Amino acid sequence: MFSKVVADKLSLQLLMQSDAEELFNLIDQNRSYLQQWMVWPPATKSADDTNKFIKACLIGLAENTEMACGIKYHGQLIGVITYNVIDTQLKKVIIGYWISAEYQGRGIVTKSCRCLIDYAFTTLAMQKIEIRTASENLASQKICERLGFKLEGSIRNSENLHGNIVSHHIYGLMVNEYHKKQPL
Repeated sequence: MFSKVVADKLSLQLLMQSDAEELFNLIDQNRSYLQQWMVWPPATKSADDTNKFIKACLIGLAENTEMACGIKYHGQLIGVITYNVIDTQLKKVIIGYWISAEYQGRGIVTKSCRCLIDYAFTTLAMQKIEIRTASENLASQKICERLGFKLEGSIRNSENLHGNIVSHHIYGLMVNEYHKKQPL
């Protein structure tokens, strides 16, 4: 089972079906906040829905196409970080994340991303990492910039976010760029 200590009292742990209830409660407590940037919260109506999500992620992990981890702080689940896509042919992963509103602004997502970046480049032998953000999601864009990602482009009218059509920025980081900027 994947488990990484990120920093003091901060860890990433592979989401397991036993996390379904806690994950649902976290989503339910942050529903309106999450709906600003995520399309899936309205469809997450019960712990059974989060259980199905986790099960699908575990199948994806077994097929080496994705991985979903809980972000745990002081042992409590406070968010999720994923390889939404693991593409072994292109040697790239696409990272996605969200965190409870009350834990924003503490560097937790940046540290968690750095952990998955290191793992992708060193253990999975990936060459590129992408993060996609809504063009209006400035907090997520700042995370990308802090991590040394480069804005590679934008896709207009990329997603229907509860009736609001948003564009996406695509950020990329190549393995050689990361080693120059960040010690492993």
